[in-house]
Amino acid sequence: MYYTNDEVMSKVSYYTAEGLKKLRDEVDHLRDVERPKASNAIAEARDKGDLSENAEYDAAKEAQGMLEMRISKLEETLANARLIDESQLDLSKVLVHSNVKIKNQNNGMEMAYKLVAQSEADLKSGKISVDSPIGKGLLGKQKGEIAEIQVPNGTLKFEILEITRD
Repeated sequence: MYYTNDEVMSKVSYYTAEGLKKLRDEVDHLRDVERPKASNAIAEARDKGDLSENAEYDAAKEAQGMLEMRISKLEETLANARLIDESQLDLSKVLVHSNVKIKNQNNGMEMAYKLVAQSEADLKSGKISVDSPIGKGLLGKQKGEIAEIQVPNGTLKFEILEITRD
């Protein structure tokens, strides 16, 4: 099977309107606020004299390079971002942006997670990535099914108790 460069290079991620806005806001902030700050830091360091022995100049150039890499990565993510039309989603299955209540079959603990794109994942607020082992294991499952998920220390079994949407 052959792939075009676009298929190999791009990784489409799905976002809610809120997640997409956060991503755009971050790119705009880096471009409009942080980029000019980095340029000013380089200009100030350059004004201090000999560039061959100017650690401040080197540090400012390196910081600018890191910033440009971050902007480039975010712009690529944004270019491959797709907005989810949640009205078209199947509510009977676990999909991206599903809220899932699960029960660990080993210890009886119940947990609730929201499955999100990798860049929106935040375990503290109960958002796990669809690319994580647990996220992958839950995708496509229906209420009442048992998801068997391979983790480094064995197999976890989770019963799907409830699937909801915000």
